[in-house]
Amino acid sequence: MSNLIVLPLIVPVITAILLVFLRENVFLQRIISLLTLSFVVLISVILLLEIQEQGVMRIDFSGWAPPFGILFVADSFAVLLVLTANIVAVICLLYAIFTIGKSFEKMYFYPFVLLMVAGVNGSFLTGDIFNLFVCFEVMLLASYALISLGGEKVQLREALKYVLINIVASWIFLVALAFLYGTVGTLNMAHISVRVMELGADPLITTVALIFLIVFSLKAGLLLFFWLPGSYSVPPTAIAALFAALLTKVGIYALVRTFTLLFPNNTEVTHMALGVMAGLTIIAGCMGALAGRDVRTIASYNVLIGVGFIVAGLAIGTESALQGVTYYLMHDMVAKAMLFLAVGTMIYVTGETVIDKMSGLIRNYPLFGWLFFIVMCSLAGIPPLSGFLGKVLIGQGAIEGGNFVLLGLGFLSSLIVLYSLLRIFLSSFFGETIISLEDEKPLPKRMVLPLALLAACTIGLGIGAEWMAPYVTDAAETLYTPSIYIDAVLDGTTWQGEVNK
Repeated sequence: MSNLIVLPLIVPVITAILLVFLRENVFLQRIISLLTLSFVVLISVILLLEIQEQGVMRIDFSGWAPPFGILFVADSFAVLLVLTANIVAVICLLYAIFTIGKSFEKMYFYPFVLLMVAGVNGSFLTGDIFNLFVCFEVMLLASYALISLGGEKVQLREALKYVLINIVASWIFLVALAFLYGTVGTLNMAHISVRVMELGADPLITTVALIFLIVFSLKAGLLLFFWLPGSYSVPPTAIAALFAALLTKVGIYALVRTFTLLFPNNTEVTHMALGVMAGLTIIAGCMGALAGRDVRTIASYNVLIGVGFIVAGLAIGTESALQGVTYYLMHDMVAKAMLFLAVGTMIYVTGETVIDKMSGLIRNYPLFGWLFFIVMCSLAGIPPLSGFLGKVLIGQGAIEGGNFVLLGLGFLSSLIVLYSLLRIFLSSFFGETIISLEDEKPLPKRMVLPLALLAACTIGLGIGAEWMAPYVTDAAETLYTPSIYIDAVLDGTTWQGEVNK
């Protein structure tokens, strides 16, 4: 059964290579891509159920036992994110099939999407920090192609900025890896944790941890986010939705795994830095969302608010907060994809991007209007939608840990999110219509279907919270108690013996 762990990486990679040779057969590319991602969703469900029976699972490549070989590790936290990411990817791909056009589809769109999703899945599942770097690069190389797909001037400008920032971040990542390996002599995440516990609150280890904080902050859009609003505003709608849903979440995942497993010591330094950066990101995101007039810009700054809120939960660090982090990550993937698809659909039917130039859309497109209302309520954390429980759990953790500043910023951000999206809703959907019945552009049901599916997901995550609770609780317990992960990867007696020496 452990062999299944590698399939979320291997299957999309093999399929992407196959699709390169089917460039002219667009229909076949569509079907194969959807089936591939659906297969990964099925594998993720099987793995999630198996983890509840067996505990944390791993696969050692080429028979090399840890800590010497490369391995993939599947715990509830990683597999929940793989499951959610691939469900969102299937729905965004469905939207792309209906909207992106054959000219884009023949430019290797589907192979690049599958490679990007493979990199995302590999990043979530790897148990080796150098392999995390490799999976990051697979994901980023595919995203470089996707962000510039179409070759418009504004795309190329933002793509250049996006590529340069990520190349610098990758270089810093390699430097951090070199320092880490030179200090602890291993790249296996569980073994790094053991060696770091042996060293205690060593200043060099704390310095390396802060370098990793800079690297993953660049990739997650935490404080160092100047590249994000422009980069997420220029690609075609389906690609922008994939970016908003998946790419920053990989950076957040790396932060969570790094500061719960790899560097559990000296939290007064690392978690203080995380908390300050999270608070500043929330403030900056709120300012951008309030000041924005372009619907894409407002949506991009809402991504930043979500990043800051999730990392605030990590900085708080209680088990309740980590449950909230897990749940809110899943919610944010779904809701941000839905927000970007909704914003792209608004631009499609009006030809405008500024909210002041849109009005009365609900008269022409009532179903679409109420779908936007659902995503607005979900992102604001209104029950019974998916955003509510994650916010409550992180808030509960903040109260338990006495982090009242982050608590206040987090819930103030909910009001700002609600206001910024309500401004779009009231300005663009209500008021006097700008589209006469004669000029009304048809909105095909096939374009509304992906939005309806994402709406069903956010409602399901909210109403089905009790069903999800055992998986989220197990994920948070593994994060809060690193020994569970370490015992599953290394022999428990061996690593405890190392620590006691």
